Amino acid sequence: MTQEMARRSIRELPLAERPRERLAVRGAAGLSASELIALVWGSGSPGASSIDMAAEALARLDGLDGLARAAPRELEALAGIGPARAARLTAAFELGRRALTDWPAGRWSIRSPRDLADRLILQMGRLEREELRVVLLNAKNSVLGIQTVYVGNVSTALVRVGELFRDAVRQHAAGLIVVHNHPSGDPQPSPDDLHLTAEAVAAGRLLDVAVLDHLIIGHDAYVSLRDRGIPFDRPGGVS
Repeated sequence: MTQEMARRSIRELPLAERPRERLAVRGAAGLSASELIALVWGSGSPGASSIDMAAEALARLDGLDGLARAAPRELEALAGIGPARAARLTAAFELGRRALTDWPAGRWSIRSPRDLADRLILQMGRLEREELRVVLLNAKNSVLGIQTVYVGNVSTALVRVGELFRDAVRQHAAGLIVVHNHPSGDPQPSPDDLHLTAEAVAAGRLLDVAVLDHLIIGHDAYVSLRDRGIPFDRPGGVS
């Protein structure tokens, strides 16, 4: 794109060069990241097209991965973006993450900790706050649902262990897996994590709901406490 073209808005571009028209002709896979972001943002600001703004944002935040991980306030700080465009882009990336974690559609089974971790790293690996979730399973280790039960500092001093089992009891789940993230990016378990795990396993035995594992999610990695040798229940065997 020439410097002269960069100063024009999308409406001033030749019809064949506009992202919407290129999408119709080439499909989404045929567009650059800047063009796809421009479609999410709509028209640009005076003196700059949304394609140029997207290219500048990608450059400043180290590419698409950096842009996807940016908080709304970071996006708003970029020239010409503002709260509305920041919100649209944040929503678009979140939809993409959810689409990945929902694939394949329908009920899915967990055969190993990685089956679950590979999905949840996409959702939880870059969260700015800790979240505690429970994955509800039937007797065949098929997922019945995933519930967020706590947002904040995940510790036995603050988390009511009984809350982990509320939906499990309602849905007659045979077992569950506890999952929480470390915003620092380091998934190594803390003493609080180990204490919470022991309390959850003990409570599950009283309630006849097996606790099969506790996964700790980091930025791009996870730790399975079952794999670390912590004793868990084994109905149907998640190993």
